[in-house]
Amino acid sequence: MKTLPLGLEPVVAPRHTFDENRSLIGLSHVEVAEKLKEIGVPEKQCKMRAQQIWHWIYFRGAKSFDEMSNISKDMRVKLNQHFDVGRPEIIEALISTDGTRKWLMKFPDGEEVETVFIPEEDRGTLCVSSQVGCTLTCTFCHTGTQRLVRNLTATEIVMQLLVARDYLNEWPSPSEGRLVSTIVLMGMGEPLYNFENVKKAMHIVMDDNGINLSRRRITLSTSGVVPEIYRCGEEMGVNLAISLHAVNDETRTKIMPINNKYPIDELMTACKNYAGIKNSRKITFEYILLKDVNDSDEDALNLVKLIKDYKIPAKVNLIPFNPWPGSNYERPSKSRVAKFSDLIFSRGISAPIRTTRGEDILAACGQLKSESEKARKKLKTTH
Repeated sequence: MKTLPLGLEPVVAPRHTFDENRSLIGLSHVEVAEKLKEIGVPEKQCKMRAQQIWHWIYFRGAKSFDEMSNISKDMRVKLNQHFDVGRPEIIEALISTDGTRKWLMKFPDGEEVETVFIPEEDRGTLCVSSQVGCTLTCTFCHTGTQRLVRNLTATEIVMQLLVARDYLNEWPSPSEGRLVSTIVLMGMGEPLYNFENVKKAMHIVMDDNGINLSRRRITLSTSGVVPEIYRCGEEMGVNLAISLHAVNDETRTKIMPINNKYPIDELMTACKNYAGIKNSRKITFEYILLKDVNDSDEDALNLVKLIKDYKIPAKVNLIPFNPWPGSNYERPSKSRVAKFSDLIFSRGISAPIRTTRGEDILAACGQLKSESEKARKKLKTTH
Protein backbone atom coordinates (compact mmCIF):
# COMPACT_ATOMS: atom_id res chain seq x y z
CA MET A 1 0.00 0.00 0.00
CA LYS A 2 1.36 3.39 -1.00
CA THR A 3 1.95 5.70 1.95
CA LEU A 4 1.03 9.36 1.59
CA PRO A 5 3.17 12.26 2.82
CA LEU A 6 2.07 13.67 6.18
CA GLY A 7 -0.87 15.98 5.73
CA LEU A 8 -2.03 14.59 2.39
CA GLU A 9 -5.24 12.63 1.93
CA PRO A 10 -6.25 10.70 -1.19
CA VAL A 11 -7.73 12.94 -3.85
CA VAL A 12 -11.28 11.92 -4.72
CA ALA A 13 -11.17 12.03 -8.50
CA PRO A 14 -14.42 13.15 -10.10
CA ARG A 15 -15.86 10.92 -12.81
CA HIS A 16 -15.22 13.84 -15.07
CA THR A 17 -14.36 17.44 -14.39
CA PHE A 18 -17.32 19.69 -14.86
CA ASP A 19 -18.07 21.80 -17.90
CA GLU A 20 -18.95 25.31 -16.76
CA ASN A 21 -21.08 25.95 -19.83
CA ARG A 22 -23.13 22.79 -19.27
CA SER A 23 -23.30 22.75 -15.47
CA LEU A 24 -26.67 23.03 -13.71
CA ILE A 25 -24.93 23.73 -10.39
CA GLY A 26 -25.22 27.37 -9.39
CA LEU A 27 -28.42 27.97 -11.38
CA SER A 28 -31.70 29.00 -9.78
CA HIS A 29 -34.86 26.86 -9.92
CA VAL A 30 -36.20 29.09 -12.69
CA GLU A 31 -32.95 28.89 -14.68
CA VAL A 32 -32.84 25.08 -14.44
CA ALA A 33 -36.47 24.92 -15.62
CA GLU A 34 -35.62 27.21 -18.55
CA LYS A 35 -32.67 25.00 -19.49
CA LEU A 36 -34.95 21.96 -19.52
CA LYS A 37 -37.45 23.78 -21.70
CA GLU A 38 -34.67 24.58 -24.19
CA ILE A 39 -33.94 20.88 -24.75
CA GLY A 40 -37.58 20.02 -25.39
CA VAL A 41 -38.90 19.00 -21.97
CA PRO A 42 -42.65 19.79 -21.98
CA GLU A 43 -43.25 23.12 -20.26
CA LYS A 44 -45.72 21.65 -17.75
CA GLN A 45 -42.99 19.20 -16.59
CA CYS A 46 -40.13 21.67 -16.35
CA LYS A 47 -40.81 22.98 -12.84
CA MET A 48 -41.24 19.48 -11.40
CA ARG A 49 -38.11 18.17 -13.16
CA ALA A 50 -36.12 21.18 -11.95
CA GLN A 51 -37.16 20.43 -8.36
CA GLN A 52 -36.11 16.79 -8.77
CA ILE A 53 -32.71 17.79 -10.10
CA TRP A 54 -32.22 20.33 -7.31
CA HIS A 55 -33.02 17.65 -4.72
CA TRP A 56 -30.45 15.29 -6.21
CA ILE A 57 -27.72 17.95 -6.48
CA TYR A 58 -28.13 19.74 -3.16
CA PHE A 59 -29.75 17.16 -0.87
CA ARG A 60 -28.21 13.91 -2.10
CA GLY A 61 -24.98 15.24 -3.60
CA ALA A 62 -25.40 13.57 -7.00
CA LYS A 63 -22.35 13.89 -9.24
CA SER A 64 -24.03 12.45 -12.32
CA PHE A 65 -27.53 12.19 -13.77
CA ASP A 66 -27.23 8.38 -13.67
CA GLU A 67 -27.72 8.56 -9.88
CA MET A 68 -31.12 10.28 -10.23
CA SER A 69 -33.20 7.10 -9.89
CA ASN A 70 -36.65 8.74 -9.82
CA ILE A 71 -36.05 10.28 -13.26
CA SER A 72 -36.77 8.05 -16.27
CA LYS A 73 -33.84 6.46 -18.08
CA ASP A 74 -34.68 8.27 -21.32
CA MET A 75 -34.73 11.61 -19.51
CA ARG A 76 -31.39 10.84 -17.82
CA VAL A 77 -29.86 10.08 -21.22
CA LYS A 78 -31.14 13.42 -22.50
CA LEU A 79 -29.80 15.27 -19.44
CA ASN A 80 -26.38 13.64 -19.89
CA GLN A 81 -26.30 14.77 -23.50
CA HIS A 82 -26.86 18.41 -22.66
CA PHE A 83 -25.90 19.12 -19.04
CA ASP A 84 -23.41 18.42 -16.29
CA VAL A 85 -23.40 18.11 -12.49
CA GLY A 86 -19.74 17.03 -12.14
CA ARG A 87 -17.07 18.49 -9.87
CA PRO A 88 -13.85 20.47 -10.47
CA GLU A 89 -10.49 18.75 -10.48
CA ILE A 90 -8.99 18.53 -6.98
CA ILE A 91 -5.26 19.23 -7.22
CA GLU A 92 -4.52 18.75 -3.57
CA ALA A 93 -6.37 17.65 -0.42
CA LEU A 94 -4.59 18.32 2.88
CA ILE A 95 -5.34 17.58 6.52
CA SER A 96 -3.67 19.59 9.30
CA THR A 97 -2.51 18.11 12.59
CA ASP A 98 -5.37 20.08 14.20
CA GLY A 99 -8.00 18.58 11.88
CA THR A 100 -8.27 21.55 9.52
CA ARG A 101 -8.72 20.47 5.89
CA LYS A 102 -7.83 22.34 2.74
CA TRP A 103 -8.72 21.62 -0.87
CA LEU A 104 -7.04 23.19 -3.87
CA MET A 105 -9.39 22.91 -6.81
CA LYS A 106 -8.84 23.70 -10.48
CA PHE A 107 -11.58 25.02 -12.72
CA PRO A 108 -11.89 24.28 -16.46
CA ASP A 109 -9.98 27.41 -17.49
CA GLY A 110 -7.00 26.29 -15.38
CA GLU A 111 -7.48 28.78 -12.55
CA GLU A 112 -7.26 27.51 -8.97
CA VAL A 113 -8.77 28.45 -5.60
CA GLU A 114 -8.51 27.08 -2.10
CA THR A 115 -11.28 26.16 0.32
CA VAL A 116 -10.67 25.46 4.01
CA PHE A 117 -12.76 23.47 6.52
CA ILE A 118 -12.21 24.13 10.24
CA PRO A 119 -13.81 21.62 12.65
CA GLU A 120 -14.62 22.87 16.14
CA GLU A 121 -16.50 21.40 19.09
CA ASP A 122 -19.72 23.29 18.44
CA ARG A 123 -19.57 23.79 14.67
CA GLY A 124 -17.74 23.12 11.43
CA THR A 125 -16.79 26.19 9.41
CA LEU A 126 -16.14 26.24 5.67
CA CYS A 127 -14.04 29.17 4.45
CA VAL A 128 -15.11 29.90 0.88
CA SER A 129 -13.28 31.92 -1.79
CA SER A 130 -15.05 34.42 -4.05
CA GLN A 131 -12.29 35.49 -6.45
CA VAL A 132 -9.15 34.09 -8.03
CA GLY A 133 -6.52 36.32 -6.44
CA CYS A 134 -7.42 39.65 -4.88
CA THR A 135 -7.43 43.30 -5.87
CA LEU A 136 -7.11 44.88 -2.42
CA THR A 137 -3.32 44.69 -1.73
CA CYS A 138 -3.66 44.77 2.07
CA THR A 139 -0.04 44.85 3.19
CA PHE A 140 -0.37 42.16 5.89
CA CYS A 141 -2.10 39.56 3.71
CA HIS A 142 -0.18 37.09 1.55
CA THR A 143 -3.24 36.34 -0.58
CA GLY A 144 -3.35 40.06 -1.36
CA THR A 145 0.10 39.92 -2.95
CA GLN A 146 -1.45 38.09 -5.90
CA ARG A 147 -3.04 40.02 -8.71
CA LEU A 148 -6.75 39.66 -9.27
CA VAL A 149 -7.34 37.17 -12.08
CA ARG A 150 -11.13 37.05 -12.18
CA ASN A 151 -14.33 36.70 -10.19
CA LEU A 152 -15.65 33.24 -9.43
CA THR A 153 -19.02 32.34 -10.91
CA ALA A 154 -21.97 31.31 -8.72
CA THR A 155 -21.31 27.75 -9.96
CA GLU A 156 -17.71 27.84 -8.72
CA ILE A 157 -18.69 29.33 -5.34
CA VAL A 158 -21.39 26.71 -4.68
CA MET A 159 -19.06 23.97 -5.95
CA GLN A 160 -16.69 24.60 -3.02
CA LEU A 161 -19.40 23.55 -0.55
CA LEU A 162 -20.27 20.46 -2.59
CA VAL A 163 -16.61 19.37 -2.71
CA ALA A 164 -16.26 19.76 1.06
CA ARG A 165 -19.35 17.67 1.67
CA ASP A 166 -18.09 15.03 -0.77
CA TYR A 167 -14.88 14.63 1.23
CA LEU A 168 -16.68 14.71 4.58
CA ASN A 169 -19.22 12.09 3.40
CA GLU A 170 -22.06 14.45 4.27
CA TRP A 171 -24.70 13.25 1.81
CA PRO A 172 -27.65 13.08 1.94
CA SER A 173 -27.88 16.49 3.53
CA PRO A 174 -28.54 16.16 7.29
CA SER A 175 -31.11 18.43 8.93
CA GLU A 176 -29.19 18.37 12.23
CA GLY A 177 -25.65 17.62 13.29
CA ARG A 178 -24.07 18.93 10.10
CA LEU A 179 -20.29 18.77 9.81
CA VAL A 180 -20.37 21.87 7.59
CA SER A 181 -22.68 23.94 9.76
CA THR A 182 -21.31 27.41 9.00
CA ILE A 183 -20.03 29.18 5.89
CA VAL A 184 -17.72 32.17 5.99
CA LEU A 185 -16.90 34.14 2.85
CA MET A 186 -13.36 34.80 4.07
CA GLY A 187 -11.26 32.91 1.53
CA MET A 188 -9.47 34.43 -1.42
CA GLY A 189 -10.89 37.69 -2.72
CA GLU A 190 -13.25 40.48 -1.67
CA PRO A 191 -16.79 39.05 -1.88
CA LEU A 192 -18.46 42.44 -2.24
CA TYR A 193 -16.46 43.08 -5.42
CA ASN A 194 -18.21 39.99 -6.82
CA PHE A 195 -21.60 40.86 -5.37
CA GLU A 196 -24.00 39.34 -7.91
CA ASN A 197 -22.32 35.93 -8.08
CA VAL A 198 -21.92 35.74 -4.30
CA LYS A 199 -25.55 36.73 -3.80
CA LYS A 200 -26.78 34.12 -6.27
CA ALA A 201 -24.63 31.40 -4.71
CA MET A 202 -25.76 32.20 -1.16
CA HIS A 203 -29.43 32.19 -2.15
CA ILE A 204 -28.90 28.67 -3.53
CA VAL A 205 -27.16 27.61 -0.31
CA MET A 206 -30.00 29.07 1.78
CA ASP A 207 -32.83 27.59 -0.34
CA ASP A 208 -34.98 25.27 1.78
CA ASN A 209 -35.37 22.85 -1.15
CA GLY A 210 -31.67 22.11 -1.13
CA ILE A 211 -28.87 22.63 1.35
CA ASN A 212 -31.14 24.80 3.52
CA LEU A 213 -28.45 26.62 5.48
CA SER A 214 -29.83 29.51 7.53
CA ARG A 215 -28.64 33.04 6.73
CA ARG A 216 -27.61 33.18 10.39
CA ARG A 217 -25.10 30.43 9.60
CA ILE A 218 -23.44 32.46 6.84
CA THR A 219 -20.95 35.27 7.45
CA LEU A 220 -19.65 37.56 4.74
CA SER A 221 -16.32 39.23 5.48
CA THR A 222 -15.49 42.47 3.70
CA SER A 223 -12.64 44.94 3.81
CA GLY A 224 -15.21 47.72 3.67
CA VAL A 225 -16.87 48.18 0.27
CA VAL A 226 -19.38 50.60 1.72
CA PRO A 227 -22.06 50.82 -1.04
CA GLU A 228 -22.30 47.02 -1.25
CA ILE A 229 -22.54 46.65 2.54
CA TYR A 230 -25.97 48.31 2.37
CA ARG A 231 -26.97 45.99 -0.49
CA CYS A 232 -25.67 42.96 1.35
CA GLY A 233 -27.95 43.65 4.32
CA GLU A 234 -30.99 44.24 2.14
CA GLU A 235 -30.51 41.52 -0.50
CA MET A 236 -28.76 38.70 1.41
CA GLY A 237 -29.26 39.43 5.10
CA VAL A 238 -26.29 37.27 6.15
CA ASN A 239 -24.02 38.01 9.09
CA LEU A 240 -21.43 40.70 8.48
CA ALA A 241 -17.76 40.71 9.43
CA ILE A 242 -15.61 43.77 8.83
CA SER A 243 -11.86 43.56 8.31
CA LEU A 244 -11.10 46.67 10.37
CA HIS A 245 -7.51 46.14 11.62
CA ALA A 246 -6.95 49.76 12.71
CA VAL A 247 -8.79 52.44 14.68
CA ASN A 248 -7.73 55.58 12.79
CA ASP A 249 -7.60 56.50 9.12
CA GLU A 250 -3.85 57.12 9.07
CA THR A 251 -2.91 53.59 10.18
CA ARG A 252 -5.71 51.87 8.28
CA THR A 253 -4.80 53.59 5.01
CA LYS A 254 -1.18 52.44 5.38
CA ILE A 255 -2.11 48.79 5.78
CA MET A 256 -5.38 48.75 3.81
CA PRO A 257 -5.43 51.03 0.73
CA ILE A 258 -9.23 50.61 0.41
CA ASN A 259 -9.48 53.05 3.33
CA ASN A 260 -8.59 55.86 0.91
CA LYS A 261 -11.88 55.22 -0.88
CA TYR A 262 -14.05 54.30 2.11
CA PRO A 263 -12.65 55.85 5.32
CA ILE A 264 -13.56 54.65 8.79
CA ASP A 265 -16.47 57.06 9.36
CA GLU A 266 -18.27 55.88 6.18
CA LEU A 267 -17.54 52.26 7.06
CA MET A 268 -18.81 52.51 10.65
CA THR A 269 -21.92 54.38 9.48
CA ALA A 270 -22.71 51.56 7.06
CA CYS A 271 -22.25 49.04 9.88
CA LYS A 272 -24.54 51.00 12.18
CA ASN A 273 -27.25 50.92 9.51
CA TYR A 274 -26.76 47.30 8.43
CA ALA A 275 -30.13 45.61 8.01
CA GLY A 276 -31.11 43.22 10.77
CA ILE A 277 -28.41 43.91 13.35
CA LYS A 278 -29.39 43.83 17.01
CA ASN A 279 -27.90 42.74 20.31
CA SER A 280 -28.56 39.07 19.52
CA ARG A 281 -27.05 39.41 16.03
CA LYS A 282 -23.87 41.41 16.17
CA ILE A 283 -21.42 42.65 13.58
CA THR A 284 -17.97 41.11 13.92
CA PHE A 285 -14.93 43.34 13.63
CA GLU A 286 -11.89 41.35 12.52
CA TYR A 287 -8.68 42.79 13.89
CA ILE A 288 -5.27 41.40 12.92
CA LEU A 289 -2.71 42.28 15.58
CA LEU A 290 0.55 43.56 14.08
CA LYS A 291 3.46 44.14 16.46
CA ASP A 292 4.07 47.85 17.12
CA VAL A 293 1.55 48.86 14.45
CA ASN A 294 -1.94 48.49 15.94
CA ASP A 295 -1.49 46.50 19.16
CA SER A 296 -1.04 49.14 21.89
CA ASP A 297 -3.26 49.67 24.93
CA GLU A 298 -4.33 52.95 23.34
CA ASP A 299 -5.41 51.10 20.18
CA ALA A 300 -7.52 48.70 22.26
CA LEU A 301 -9.25 51.52 24.13
CA ASN A 302 -9.84 53.49 20.93
CA LEU A 303 -11.36 50.38 19.33
CA VAL A 304 -13.87 50.17 22.18
CA LYS A 305 -14.60 53.89 21.85
CA LEU A 306 -15.11 53.60 18.10
CA ILE A 307 -17.68 50.81 18.47
CA LYS A 308 -19.52 52.57 21.30
CA ASP A 309 -19.52 55.98 19.59
CA TYR A 310 -21.39 54.49 16.63
CA LYS A 311 -23.64 52.38 18.93
CA ILE A 312 -22.98 49.19 16.98
CA PRO A 313 -23.91 45.81 18.55
CA ALA A 314 -20.55 44.16 17.98
CA LYS A 315 -17.92 41.64 18.94
CA VAL A 316 -14.23 41.75 18.08
CA ASN A 317 -12.32 38.82 16.61
CA LEU A 318 -8.63 39.22 17.43
CA ILE A 319 -6.23 37.51 15.01
CA PRO A 320 -2.51 37.35 15.82
CA PHE A 321 -0.62 37.97 12.58
CA ASN A 322 0.26 34.84 10.57
CA PRO A 323 3.82 35.41 9.27
CA TRP A 324 4.73 34.71 5.65
CA PRO A 325 8.05 35.01 3.76
CA GLY A 326 8.82 38.58 2.77
CA SER A 327 6.26 40.24 5.03
CA ASN A 328 7.29 43.34 6.98
CA TYR A 329 5.24 42.49 10.06
CA GLU A 330 5.64 40.40 13.19
CA ARG A 331 3.19 38.67 15.49
CA PRO A 332 2.91 40.37 18.91
CA SER A 333 3.84 38.39 22.01
CA LYS A 334 1.19 36.23 23.65
CA SER A 335 1.13 38.54 26.67
CA ARG A 336 0.54 41.60 24.45
CA VAL A 337 -2.30 39.86 22.62
CA ALA A 338 -3.85 38.76 25.94
CA LYS A 339 -3.62 42.32 27.38
CA PHE A 340 -5.26 43.76 24.24
CA SER A 341 -8.11 41.25 24.56
CA ASP A 342 -8.53 41.87 28.31
CA LEU A 343 -8.85 45.64 27.82
CA ILE A 344 -11.72 45.17 25.38
CA PHE A 345 -13.47 42.45 27.40
CA SER A 346 -13.27 44.58 30.57
CA ARG A 347 -15.28 47.29 28.81
CA GLY A 348 -18.16 45.03 27.90
CA ILE A 349 -17.28 43.92 24.36
CA SER A 350 -16.43 40.31 23.55
CA ALA A 351 -12.91 40.02 22.09
CA PRO A 352 -11.81 36.38 21.81
CA ILE A 353 -8.41 35.55 20.35
CA ARG A 354 -8.72 33.40 17.27
CA THR A 355 -6.68 30.23 17.57
CA THR A 356 -4.51 29.91 14.48
CA ARG A 357 -5.68 26.81 12.62
CA GLY A 358 -4.14 24.91 9.73
CA GLU A 359 -0.83 26.77 9.80
CA ASP A 360 1.13 23.58 8.98
CA ILE A 361 -0.81 23.18 5.70
CA LEU A 362 -0.77 26.92 4.93
CA ALA A 363 -4.50 27.27 5.53
CA ALA A 364 -4.38 30.01 8.16
CA CYS A 365 -5.84 33.48 7.71
CA GLY A 366 -3.98 35.39 4.97
CA GLN A 367 -1.88 32.43 3.82
CA LEU A 368 -4.07 31.01 1.06
CA LYS A 369 -2.76 29.81 -2.30
CA SER A 370 0.48 31.79 -2.69
CA GLU A 371 2.41 29.59 -0.28
CA SER A 372 0.68 26.43 -1.44
CA GLU A 373 1.89 27.07 -4.98
CA LYS A 374 5.45 27.49 -3.74
CA ALA A 375 5.23 24.37 -1.56
CA ARG A 376 3.90 22.31 -4.46
CA LYS A 377 6.71 23.47 -6.77
CA LYS A 378 9.28 22.64 -4.11
CA LEU A 379 7.80 19.16 -3.66
CA LYS A 380 8.08 18.53 -7.41
CA THR A 381 11.75 19.54 -7.50
CA THR A 382 12.69 17.28 -4.58
CA HIS A 383 11.05 14.11 -5.91
